[in-house]
Amino acid sequence: MIRSLLVVLALVLAVPTQAQNGASRPLQLSDIWASREFAARYFPGFQWHAGGKQYLEMTPEGLRAYNTATSQDLGLLVPAADMAYNGKPLEVQEARITEDGRQVLLFTNVEPIYRRSSKALVYVLERASKKVTLADTAKVQNFALSPDGKRAAYAVRGNVLVLEMASGRRTQVTQDGAPGKVLNGVADWVYEEEFEFAQAIHWSPDSRRLAFYRFDESRVPEYNLQYWRKALYPVDYRYKYPKAGEPNSDVSVLVYDVEGGRTVRAQTGPPEADQYLPRMAWSRTGSILSIQRMNRLQNFWELLHCDAATGACQVVLSERDPAYVEVTDNLTYLPGNKGMVTSSERTGYRHLYLYTLEGKLQRALTQGKWEVASVYGVDEKAGKVYFSAHRNDAAHTEVYAVSLKGGEPVRLTPGEGSHEAEFSPDYGYFVHTQSTFGRAPVQTLRDAAGKAIKVLEANAELQKKLDDARLPQATFSRMRVSDSLELESWVMKPPVMEPGKKYPVLMYCYGGPGAQTVKDDWSGPNYLWFAMLAQQGFIVVSVDNRGTGGRGAAFKKATYGRLGRLESDDQAAAARALAKLPYVDASRIGIWGWSFGGYLTSLCLTRYPEIFRGGIAVAPVTNWRYYDSIYTERYLGLPKDNAAGYDDNSPAVLAGRLKGRYLLVHGTGDDNVHFQNAVQMVNGLVAANTPFESAYYPDRHHGISGGKTRIHLYGKMTDWLKGNL
Repeated sequence: MIRSLLVVLALVLAVPTQAQNGASRPLQLSDIWASREFAARYFPGFQWHAGGKQYLEMTPEGLRAYNTATSQDLGLLVPAADMAYNGKPLEVQEARITEDGRQVLLFTNVEPIYRRSSKALVYVLERASKKVTLADTAKVQNFALSPDGKRAAYAVRGNVLVLEMASGRRTQVTQDGAPGKVLNGVADWVYEEEFEFAQAIHWSPDSRRLAFYRFDESRVPEYNLQYWRKALYPVDYRYKYPKAGEPNSDVSVLVYDVEGGRTVRAQTGPPEADQYLPRMAWSRTGSILSIQRMNRLQNFWELLHCDAATGACQVVLSERDPAYVEVTDNLTYLPGNKGMVTSSERTGYRHLYLYTLEGKLQRALTQGKWEVASVYGVDEKAGKVYFSAHRNDAAHTEVYAVSLKGGEPVRLTPGEGSHEAEFSPDYGYFVHTQSTFGRAPVQTLRDAAGKAIKVLEANAELQKKLDDARLPQATFSRMRVSDSLELESWVMKPPVMEPGKKYPVLMYCYGGPGAQTVKDDWSGPNYLWFAMLAQQGFIVVSVDNRGTGGRGAAFKKATYGRLGRLESDDQAAAARALAKLPYVDASRIGIWGWSFGGYLTSLCLTRYPEIFRGGIAVAPVTNWRYYDSIYTERYLGLPKDNAAGYDDNSPAVLAGRLKGRYLLVHGTGDDNVHFQNAVQMVNGLVAANTPFESAYYPDRHHGISGGKTRIHLYGKMTDWLKGNL
């Protein structure tokens, strides 16, 4: 039930909480970041098999199979003893079985590159003969086996190669690849980060053709990171990173005919055109390649259908928005290319629509003042689309089915909290993950109607520890911050509140476009740290400002062109509302966040120094001019067209207005939000002779992790909060 802040917080905070009988010892940082005593488990190495009739579990003995309908253990499908090469057991980090079950892909020596990319040595196990083939002596990227299992494609050092599985013969499809210049079959940094994909090689369903991206990075400015490690001299790492307004890669999509050895380019416009091709996928046949195209401002989107043989393309769908059009993975083709299902925000809320292959609208499949979150797929035999949605409020998601003929969606997942699903290839079953804020996730195998078959992972041991610990819980509500605006929020209070005592408040924010921190789901270490702070006397609060997701396009896109302005206004308004409560010390309200949350924290402290006593900014953007082109221009336009939008809400520009206490944290090896942001913020603070504290973590990336890094970081933040709030 949604209520206003004044009602809910009066109930939550006005009445002193009684001491909890039998409460265990307070949480320690070591419980969260060292012992992993409170870490959640997930069903290990889960894979669907035989179209969904079976599922697999990766065990030390090998891949074990189960009957999906009955959960009967069918024994080892692939023994670990078969995962060997030249008589030596392989240290397999990931094993994937092909859809027909004839081959198993074995990934070893996996080396992460960026957020979603990696390279590895890849072996292919033929189950019938137990023959194991090494794909290449070099580590490869984006390894993809053809649907018929006869060939594999992959990228090495920016070139695409095709491997004949029977003979071991390799064909180098491209010759011009060179890191930092041309990438074939590999996404460049900014596409991987902002369009959220690394796999840039796709086989056609008939295995005859191979479609892949080509990125010409020659014009993209280079960024230089220094890694200190333990060397006498630092090591330079240079890579192509287009900041706002700077040249992007010239991008094209190529199609290679594996039988004829001929390559054609999809006619999406000149490769040097200032445009994006954020998605590419095959339709249900090998003749039509689907490519999505956008202008640089990302306010005009088109769906192209391209002839795989000639490269000729035609526009079948388009959409324009005054702010921006979001790219999703919600496009699904029906078997036989009988139509396609996709999503749109055209009504102000993201909903699903059925089209013919030619782009003629058949019908809206969902409608109303609520948001579709993601699409799992379409079961044409059953005539249903499976999806998740914020049907009741933004803080929760549930899993639904809706008929291709339209009608009322049917909820498939029972219980409180938030729900996710992973459907089998035949859509007969799905793995349901359910959790709430502060309660461990539970994974259940269900049939397509939502009937439970088997609990795969109950996290019973973890839940018992949580129950025994009797940790503080959060109360969710809508916080009224003005006559016309209510914001989703949660509040976590100390387990014992003394009458007449005023408590400090720590606000946790992210606040970026489409994101949410007010989600009723298991938040792992974050939840545990907040509970630890509450045990130590803090009231912890999170508020989703305007610009965040789950509440429709108008709410989300209100921040367009002035990123940070409304977000900081809303956080400040929430802080004012909290300050009026009798148990809140208005002089001790702090705020913290990471990445966009670090930016928002810094902006709140510089725009509203009279409200916030202090804050912690971890890995913040401090001026959007320093951030990448795709993300920044989507929400602010080009710097040359909107200089005020970039500078008026820049913490680095406003640094002289800081009055409160400030802890600035950054990893020097951050390839995403560059350490440059922290340097420029410090320059502004020094120029204004403003005191601050900082902590830098050598060579750590955006996540600032590895070894004892996290316990050190959270220990520092905890001590800082206790000393300053």
